[in-house]
Amino acid sequence: MLPVLQFRRVRPRQDADIPLPRYMTPGSSGMDISAAVAEEVTVRPGDIALIPTGFAVAVPEGFEAQIRPRSGLAARHGIGLINSPGTIDADYRGEVMLPVINLGKAPYAIRRGDRIAQMVIHRICRMETELVESLEETGRGTGGFGHTGYR
Repeated sequence: MLPVLQFRRVRPRQDADIPLPRYMTPGSSGMDISAAVAEEVTVRPGDIALIPTGFAVAVPEGFEAQIRPRSGLAARHGIGLINSPGTIDADYRGEVMLPVINLGKAPYAIRRGDRIAQMVIHRICRMETELVESLEETGRGTGGFGHTGYR
C-alpha cells in the first residue's frame, strides 16, 4: 500500500479554484504545483518573488518533498527556484511557498493557476553522526570543483 500524502488548503474559500499538486501524466515523477497569487506577479530579470501555493502538506515520516523548477519554464524563460531543490520536511505544516527567480533576459508574468514548480517525493535516510580526527583516504581525496577537467 502506498503512503498517503495529505493536503490542506490554507485559504479554502479564496483558493478553491487552484488545483492541488497533481501528476500530469502516468509516468510523471513530480506533481505540478500551481501559483495561488491574488493578481499577476511580474518577476523582472534578476529578481526573486515568493509565490504562494495555497496549500500545506503532511509529508509522511521517513519522506521529504523536494520542490523543483519546471524544465520548460527554465529552458524557455530562465525561471527557476532560488533554493532548488527546496525541501519540505515531514514535520512542516505551513503553506508551501515558492521562491521564484528570473534568470532570463525578459520580465516574466506569473498568473493565478499557472503551473510553476513541481514536487517530487523521496524516501530519506537519517544517520547517526560521529566526530573523528581523520576520514578514510580515497583516490579522489579533496579534489573538487572540476578537478578532473572539462574534456
